[in-house]
Amino acid sequence: MANIKAAQVKELRDKVGVGMMDAKNALVETDGDLDKAVEYLREKGVAKAAKKANRIAAEGLTKTKVNGNTAVLVEVNSETDFVSKNDKFLQLVEDITNAVLENKPANMEEAMQLDIKGQTIEDTITEATTTIGEKITFRRFEVVEKNDDQVFGDYEHMGGRISVLTLIDGSDVEVARNVAMHVAAINPLYVTSEDVPKDRRDEEQKILTEQAKNEGKPDHIVEKMVEGRLNKWLSEISLTEQDYVKDPDETVKDYLDSHDSGIQTFFRYEVGEGIEKKEEDFAAEVQSQINN
Repeated sequence: MANIKAAQVKELRDKVGVGMMDAKNALVETDGDLDKAVEYLREKGVAKAAKKANRIAAEGLTKTKVNGNTAVLVEVNSETDFVSKNDKFLQLVEDITNAVLENKPANMEEAMQLDIKGQTIEDTITEATTTIGEKITFRRFEVVEKNDDQVFGDYEHMGGRISVLTLIDGSDVEVARNVAMHVAAINPLYVTSEDVPKDRRDEEQKILTEQAKNEGKPDHIVEKMVEGRLNKWLSEISLTEQDYVKDPDETVKDYLDSHDSGIQTFFRYEVGEGIEKKEEDFAAEVQSQINN
């Protein structure tokens, strides 16, 4: 077997745009022959998938699944909403979710090496990108464990556009799911106001103070105004202090207390959140296709 050098791997990566392991494996399979390695990658469809690497995949699906004392939440992305409804894509999301649930990887690097029907998730995604014709990415996941005195609440909204997983103390699954529905609708950022980081709280207080001063209020009034507005802001972003979506006359904490329950944590995934989407000029795209 040829002794593959790092420089060879880099040269192949620069030439074709594939990942490091794909480049190394191709060189091993072709005894270090660069041209044959390029052809090998093309035959495997890896090179074709690599050409899509710089595209933006901000559509797709989120999914949550529970099995006993373990639950997972995943997000898999595609370039268009149309593909996210494709049967092959739906099966891919299902397979990835099941693999994560069964194996409980510690990080994305481990997750990408999990087995799906005889090949890694990484290779499965590369193959899907080639077959489906769009960039496909496995973006993120959470693995959550509970004890026997706790329950999960899982909820998928709009067919997986938003997925939520809650973990509560108690035995009422309906309560946990109702809280998950609230999280999906209202999108809190923290469990309680005590969980808000001090630097974020201080920054908001600074902004509110400047706003109050700009209103021309005296200092002793400014202090009270800022305190009131800061508490209101904290209640708006903290789950337990929010008005419960199904009954605004009580807070989420009130709802949980009335069912002898308490919230431990929650996770909320919304498809594409935080991904900067490219603005497409459809007319220009069509014209470019005509010109080609």
